[in-house]
Amino acid sequence: MAVTSLDASQVYRPANLDNLGDEVKSTRELEPLDDIIGQERAQSAVEFAMSIKEKGYNIYAIGQNGLGKRTMMLRYLKRHEFTDKTLNDWCYVANFDQTRTPKVLKLPAGKGVTFKKEMEKLVLRLVKALPLAFDNEMYYRRADKLKSQLAQKQEAALLALSEEAKGMKISLSINTQGEYQLMALNGEEPHTEETYHALPEAEQQAFEQNIKHLESRLRGIIRQLTEWEEEFSTKQQEHDEQVAREVLSHFFKPLKDEYRSLPEIRSFLTAMQKDMLGNLDIFLEESEDQLALAYASLEKKMPRRYQVNLLVGQEEQKFPVVVEENPTYHGLFGYVENATYRGTVFTDFSLIRPGSLHKANGGVLLMDAVKVLERPYVWDGLKRALRSRSLDLSSLEREVSLSGTVSLAPEPIPLDVKIVLFGDNQTYQLLQHYDPDFSELFRVTADFEDVMPRSPKAECFYARFISSIVHDNQMLHCDRSAIARIIEFSSRQADDQTQLSLHSANIANLLRETHYCAKAANARSIRLAHVEQALAQQEQRVSRLRDQLMQSFHKGTTLIDVHGKVCGQVNALSVIATTDHQFGLPNRISATTAFGKGEVLDIEHKVRLGGRIHSKGVWILSAYIKTLLGCEADIPLTTSLTFEQSYSGVDGDSASMAECCAIISAIAQVPLRQDIAITGSMNQFGETQPIGGVNEKIEGFFDVCAIKGRRHTQGVIIPAANAHNLMLKKPVVDAISKGKFHIWTVEHVTEAMALLCDMETGKADKRGHYPNGSLLGLASARLSALKAKDKA
Repeated sequence: MAVTSLDASQVYRPANLDNLGDEVKSTRELEPLDDIIGQERAQSAVEFAMSIKEKGYNIYAIGQNGLGKRTMMLRYLKRHEFTDKTLNDWCYVANFDQTRTPKVLKLPAGKGVTFKKEMEKLVLRLVKALPLAFDNEMYYRRADKLKSQLAQKQEAALLALSEEAKGMKISLSINTQGEYQLMALNGEEPHTEETYHALPEAEQQAFEQNIKHLESRLRGIIRQLTEWEEEFSTKQQEHDEQVAREVLSHFFKPLKDEYRSLPEIRSFLTAMQKDMLGNLDIFLEESEDQLALAYASLEKKMPRRYQVNLLVGQEEQKFPVVVEENPTYHGLFGYVENATYRGTVFTDFSLIRPGSLHKANGGVLLMDAVKVLERPYVWDGLKRALRSRSLDLSSLEREVSLSGTVSLAPEPIPLDVKIVLFGDNQTYQLLQHYDPDFSELFRVTADFEDVMPRSPKAECFYARFISSIVHDNQMLHCDRSAIARIIEFSSRQADDQTQLSLHSANIANLLRETHYCAKAANARSIRLAHVEQALAQQEQRVSRLRDQLMQSFHKGTTLIDVHGKVCGQVNALSVIATTDHQFGLPNRISATTAFGKGEVLDIEHKVRLGGRIHSKGVWILSAYIKTLLGCEADIPLTTSLTFEQSYSGVDGDSASMAECCAIISAIAQVPLRQDIAITGSMNQFGETQPIGGVNEKIEGFFDVCAIKGRRHTQGVIIPAANAHNLMLKKPVVDAISKGKFHIWTVEHVTEAMALLCDMETGKADKRGHYPNGSLLGLASARLSALKAKDKA
């Protein structure tokens, strides 16, 4: 094991664009990437789910925002042709037997619009043709003949009765109210009351008997007349139906022939033709109120009951891909509107409106998981639809409205759709844990990566990805230097020289801001300077807190030394994170000792400012120190350890190496260099462990050194395992290249101790004794002296 001092080439990895070729001068010559790179695992999962038709193979896409999950999904669906999918158009039409249950019709994709137009044309023609069929000389002649036949039969029956009555000296007449009257005659005139009573009794009785006989005959004739009128009405109706049937057959036959291969359509046309025969008054009605009610619609062109409600009309052979940004209940599952006509609220099948599931039927529906879970009833409704593989509007409508009012109960539509939910891992875990249906309905997980391996080939793909953003958004083209800087920025975002960030949203945002800088400078292309300007402006917008804290170092209110040596005092490094920015700052850690029982008193833990991970780190380093100095006897010192001027919570174990060095320094009474800061965690054997935010930590100490005074000896100690994470800013890299700042990597905490103390740490011999003059030898000697003094 040995301390390694890194050179400038090891703390920043520039992009290598040699594989692009010399002919590529900018993104103008680069072919845009028609895919999202680095997501092979997720893409494989999507391909698997799309190839399985069975129920339940829907997709949950896991990943942070900005990874391009939706973009990758849309590009994949756009690029692949799903020829095995049979797409359909869906229509709702009247159910002439049960009006409350509209029928659903399925047509091949692209035929729905044609069918709707043909039906409109058919009905509009009938609206004109049927009245004309009943308004011509032939129809009137036949109707008059039927009326004449009825009148002749009625007149003949009444005439025969009238003649019979005359023979009995009784007249048959009709009064002003249309009632038949039988009256006794006195010659040619009816008897008056006086003349009738003047008749002999026998003659009066004869008249009364005859009148009763005639009244009985008259009642029979009237019944006969009623039957004849009914026969006439029936014949007239049969005549009307015959006329209408001829007209309807003439118009319906071509349509039935056209849809011969679709039995459902032919059945509907037959039922519609039959209903028209039974409702001719809709076409012949003369009452304006009744006619207006039959036509009541936003489009008063044709009777409502014969309209076709085209719910979903797919473009022929175009695979439906629907993105639902706002998955409300009605927006997803559809709804039934109400219309008002002259103060009356009504609804029918023509007011059924589609939801996103209807539009995506046969294809794919993409939604955000959190938005689906936030909306009332939506998640339950979605699960019900996926389980039943049908869309039932009536039950959904009743559940949302919580109303018992009578409404429509349309026939359900068969559902064949793939659902893609986008969400983070936390939402995925919650659904897995609390909803047993989730794993049955979303069996495929598409896990999106945050980073991808960085190689010259990968950098070329990344350059094409940059080109695709430039082309898609019609930005100024980036030259090679700008492309290289953006790739290096991506590696910094990944916190790893060997990785590239797949957070495409960050790259797209940087390109937009760089484009703005270039346009403001009237440049013809985006160059390195524009990228640097955009990055500087990004940092300036979000760095108010960092600048405020740096002012405390300027003013001396935050105490820190960046040169000289102090016992039990070390400069540790920490990261402060806000919502959209993180930066590093040095923190002074101090350790003091007093006679005691070998305990390490963690002040942060005692005052409840230390988190669990920090406390764990202190216990680990305490155990390590005991293995170094307390194997043979108890350590007769108690050490107090604290973060100076820290008034908020402290967590994480990245300061455990620094704390260990401070404690050993305090015990051995050997001063530590203040021009060196240290970060890193350790295990119970003293081996270093990697930590996060190493770039920000180094840059934070570098900035504070600039404030407090530069020395060529200044630098930072980091774990060797963090070397590949270094992508430092240009001022730091330049200082390292000139030997004015240093980065040391260590594999063991003893290496850091030696560097901070400018002396050998010392290694125990077989008897457990450390060399005289070494750091641990001095610490051991002091402890031995304290033990001897205690015994004396």
